[in-house]
Amino acid sequence: MRYTGDKLRHFALPLGGVGTGTVALAGNGALRQWQLHNVGNHDGHVPDSFFALRLSRVEPPLDEIRLLQGPPQEPSRTPLVTDDLVPPGESELHSLLAPIGEPTITATYPGAHVDYATDLPLAVSLDVFNPLVPSDAAASSQPVVAFTFTLHNPGEIALHGKLAAALQNSVGWDGVTPIDGVRCSQYGGNTNRVRRSDGWTAVVCENAGLSEDHPGAGQLVLTTDGVGALTHAQWSRPDEFVAFLNGPVTAVSGASAPGSTWNGGLAVPFSLGPGESAQVRFLIAWHFPNRYVDFNQFGPHPEYGHSRFWLGNAYTRRTPDAVAAAESFIARWSSLQELTLSWAEAFESSSLPGEAGSRLAALVADVRSPTVFQTADDDVLGFEGVLGASTVMWGGRYGGSCPLNCTHVWNYEQTLSRLFPSLERNMRDTEYDVMQAPEGYIPHRVRAPLYMKQLWDVVIGGPEEPALDGMLGTVLKTYREVRQGAGQEWLERRWPQVVRLLDHIHGKWLQDGVLRGIQPSTHDIDLCGVNSFMGTLWLAALRAAEEMAQLLGEDGTAYRKLFEAGSKAYDELLFTGEYYRQILSPDETRDFQWGDGCLADQLIGQWWAHQLDLGYILPADHVRTALQNVVRHNLRTGFHDFEHPYRVFADGDDTGLLMCTWPHGGRPDVPTRYCDEVWTGSEYQVAAHCLYEGLTDEGMSILQGLWTRYDGTRRNPFNPIECGDHYIRNAAGWSTLEALTGYTHNALTKSATFAPLPLARSGPTWQFPFTTNTGWAIATQTADSLTLTCKSGHLDLQTIQVDGTTHTINTPIHPGTPLVIPTA
Repeated sequence: MRYTGDKLRHFALPLGGVGTGTVALAGNGALRQWQLHNVGNHDGHVPDSFFALRLSRVEPPLDEIRLLQGPPQEPSRTPLVTDDLVPPGESELHSLLAPIGEPTITATYPGAHVDYATDLPLAVSLDVFNPLVPSDAAASSQPVVAFTFTLHNPGEIALHGKLAAALQNSVGWDGVTPIDGVRCSQYGGNTNRVRRSDGWTAVVCENAGLSEDHPGAGQLVLTTDGVGALTHAQWSRPDEFVAFLNGPVTAVSGASAPGSTWNGGLAVPFSLGPGESAQVRFLIAWHFPNRYVDFNQFGPHPEYGHSRFWLGNAYTRRTPDAVAAAESFIARWSSLQELTLSWAEAFESSSLPGEAGSRLAALVADVRSPTVFQTADDDVLGFEGVLGASTVMWGGRYGGSCPLNCTHVWNYEQTLSRLFPSLERNMRDTEYDVMQAPEGYIPHRVRAPLYMKQLWDVVIGGPEEPALDGMLGTVLKTYREVRQGAGQEWLERRWPQVVRLLDHIHGKWLQDGVLRGIQPSTHDIDLCGVNSFMGTLWLAALRAAEEMAQLLGEDGTAYRKLFEAGSKAYDELLFTGEYYRQILSPDETRDFQWGDGCLADQLIGQWWAHQLDLGYILPADHVRTALQNVVRHNLRTGFHDFEHPYRVFADGDDTGLLMCTWPHGGRPDVPTRYCDEVWTGSEYQVAAHCLYEGLTDEGMSILQGLWTRYDGTRRNPFNPIECGDHYIRNAAGWSTLEALTGYTHNALTKSATFAPLPLARSGPTWQFPFTTNTGWAIATQTADSLTLTCKSGHLDLQTIQVDGTTHTINTPIHPGTPLVIPTA
């Protein structure tokens, strides 16, 4: 997808692996949002880290030094976002070095191509990426960012110069304290050394004065394969780096003084005759092993936060330091780049409508942001998001939002389960082995370290009691994990815990076939009465339980009877002929409820059911009618005269799906919390559900509104915001891809289904990527055949169903050996 002009203002592409932290490529080509140091912080900036070019020509004489960035744009002042803010250090750099020119960025996550418009007689472009290989979590969890610059002389006169990279030694930094040049209270004792090995030249950034367990201890590497690379290992001011580009400089040795650090730099000489081109590669690698519980946790003892409980990082156990991480990546650079680019290209070249390919590829950024991390014990833990401008009023501006593994928010997330099933399954293991109470219930948050006492029989927060929707989601996610490759043995081990959980829910909430009473929810309040938000999750969970019981050879009749009785009761009680309302008993409060209102997520359980092949849990015609009216009543265009009681996620000319409306009046004095907000995760959920139902106009209208809000002009296409940046609810969007393509996969039966919607086809042909638990591939349908081209891993499938016709496969599919299935 191409970004130019105003659409670069909020562009910030996060680059980093699963659990490694990230640094962002900004819309002007600068590096911003340095989040490598075990804390999420969009304001985190490491100064004096940039790329530059010196270009010279004999006749007519030319000798210019340019910063490989475009001029920064003025902030848009969009509420609750910071992706457009220009760090002070970057502004100061621009006062010394002129930018090369306005960039044009073509980006599909996890990479980008940058072309710089310049008045110089040299064409300069950049390709940047971090490796992403679905089904290979280790390959996708590497602490590196890879840069390839291409220089081309289009003229008739020879050119020469130097391509340079600079990096500040930020070892010891806490990721938060502002840095002024090389000055910061966290610094002191920093050293940079030059290392040359196998054609690569590196500046290695360290601090031997830090204890092994210091939170900032670690290593950074800046390295290049440029022939004849020159080094300036230790310098303090950008003008010193300019002097280095102009000629020899005196080397400085020794550790940095207290309160300061060193910058390091590399410069690669080049000489280009008329029409000649050259490529130079740079790599930044990092290694910061000491992640601690340095965040306040929910529950009665917040002092468990800001502790010295060590969690560590899984990525730092794979290599001993950043040098080794760089060498490991460099050995596979070409193959990893090919795999990564083939994934991005599969979306760009797909038959998905309009910008859907690039937009859906961006969803993977959610699970590779600082929202998610993996401890040294391989436990996958996730915040709800990263604290930022949207959380300043209550939670601060940096760190993780609402720890940890919040079941009711992660109920929406689907991406991790499709790309890295083993990582998602680890979260289920934590729910059952650590979080589940003896009574069977599961609190909606886990405390870290996992050996700490968990949140049993205490006030949790957001909501106060264990979230019922989160527990119902655990049942659904358990069945999902089985279908995504967890296997029969895993299900056998988990089944008694599933039964205990369902028995607890049945005993506490079920009355007359429906759930009643206080029902803590993702809205951070207690729902009550009879409502389809909880009700459809309950119905879908019962169907999932029935399927799991049958897989184990057990009798699932009881779950079927509960489901049938519940489906009938919910439909008769709640369906108005237009949508599903909420019914409250006379003694129940109307505060924080919606009553006769139209809730956007009223059919969330049916959305789950479609993904898991569970069929309809309510009458199909009622479901479609309700969805049509959700869109009719809740999708709003234009917010100029709209009153925002709390957080503003859509404003001005935006289009967005409101969480709840009251089209026929009856709004309570204290309505359901967040009703006047627009959540991207709910938008994706409702849009995908519309597409599953064949309501393509409704589904695409929601998606287009969402994507226009996040087109780079006023919000970042790679940063969904709700209660923090990189909010994980947004990862519901993966279901949109599957709804458009009609794709389902069941690892137990080794089957896959394709039934693309008309708008995802081009006549009789279509093409798009898909994932299984063992690899990923591209499916290409022509008038007479289906070709499955495996790109990574392998496909272990026995049957493929295409538009209702089943085809048998007798052999696994590996890269390099596409399978062609006649379909005519």
